[in-house]
Amino acid sequence: MNQIPLTAAGAERLKLELKELKSVKRPAVIEAIATARDHGDLKENAEYHAAREEQGFIEGRIIELEAALSNSQIIDITRLNQSGRVVFGCTVELLDMATESEVVYQIVGDIEADINENRIAISSPIARALIGKEAGEDAVVEAPGGTMEYEITAVRYE
Repeated sequence: MNQIPLTAAGAERLKLELKELKSVKRPAVIEAIATARDHGDLKENAEYHAAREEQGFIEGRIIELEAALSNSQIIDITRLNQSGRVVFGCTVELLDMATESEVVYQIVGDIEADINENRIAISSPIARALIGKEAGEDAVVEAPGGTMEYEITAVRYE
């Protein structure tokens, strides 16, 4: 089975999420199911069905996190050869050539990607276009929404 690349910080975030799911959310949903059962007929009990559905999501996420952590290759980006090239785990500052706006992304493993936190997956079109390039170079991204062009203004290993 292929190993999943994870940053050290990403692995810690996933471990914390797994711990919360097992020690807080799983017991809470089990208690909610028990409470809903006490209300009587389960066929028409919306609270029971909602709690069971939430339990399914929680158990699915636990399985996903355990599998990812057990099949992961943790990469400490502070120990990488800091050659100035864009590599897995680095943070890249980009200038969108069309809008002149700046954006900052960290390139991470697929399971730890979160666009709201500016962490993009190594498999994303933007990351694939950036890998191997250096500050000052341009990257053309062929994305589903069209072609975008960025200038790499800085590469950081943090």
